[in-house]
Amino acid sequence: MEPINQFMEELNKRSPRNLLSPEQQLDKMLRSSDYLKAFRQNHPQVERDDLLRSLSAVYTAVKEHYWCGNCPGLSKCPNLVRGHYAELDVQHGQVVSAMVACDKQRAHEEEERTRRLVRSYYVSDETLSASFESLEVDESNQLTVAAAMRFCRELAPGEKQGKGLYLHGPFGVGKSYLMGAIARELSRRGIASLMVYVPDFVREIKESIADNSYVGKLELLKEIPVLILDDIGAESVTPWIRDEVLGVILHQRVNGHLPTLYTSNYSFDELEEHLSISNGNRIENTKAKRIMERIRHYTNAYVIEGENRRKSL
Repeated sequence: MEPINQFMEELNKRSPRNLLSPEQQLDKMLRSSDYLKAFRQNHPQVERDDLLRSLSAVYTAVKEHYWCGNCPGLSKCPNLVRGHYAELDVQHGQVVSAMVACDKQRAHEEEERTRRLVRSYYVSDETLSASFESLEVDESNQLTVAAAMRFCRELAPGEKQGKGLYLHGPFGVGKSYLMGAIARELSRRGIASLMVYVPDFVREIKESIADNSYVGKLELLKEIPVLILDDIGAESVTPWIRDEVLGVILHQRVNGHLPTLYTSNYSFDELEEHLSISNGNRIENTKAKRIMERIRHYTNAYVIEGENRRKSL
């Protein structure tokens, strides 16, 4: 049997005066191409003349399957359409070809889709690349991880579900990383999310008061299917941030039955105390309770204990 690579090299070396005839090209492809042999086996009705009439399509498919078998990587793909190959088929008695995305191209498209679905403000690349497969699960977090996986499993694309998650515990126990895994899993299921590192986002919002550009920035947080507020309670509280930013966002999300997820170093009670203290020493319990009503009753709370994982990095 003539190796397919020998046939391809021979075609490339021939001058225009010394080209193979169509019959010779087909004979060599039939001898050397496992792909073409399998195609004929799967389509026994295809005659030799059918292949000759579509020789250009046959040659392209054989050549591109050869390159796919010796893939140099997606960025160096030599096929006519990068990341795709010609696939032969029979339609109305004629041999035709269609472009099909290869595994590497599909993986690349999935990665791009994930990036579009998982948006973020001030969240590290490490957190955004998290996955349930890469999580370290032990007694300190196994119940929380199970709850996170259940949340992802039960949230259907296009459907609304008002109840989110509230993860709290000490520094460095993996709360944010787990939220990153949730965001990635949701993206695989076609559900968009936005993960926001609250302290830096609050700082940006304050800076955008002068030109009113904060209004547009808040719209996405109100409407995104799943909002993840990372490290709530670490921000500096002002009445405006609490009532006109956080309060407005949570009010609209509750009314729209859109789940909001949180990480914090504070328990519910501790966060309420934090939100009640504004402008340094002013205590506003009622307004803090109003915010907490929209957190307590629309999340399931889980505490993550354990050692600070960052110390071992």
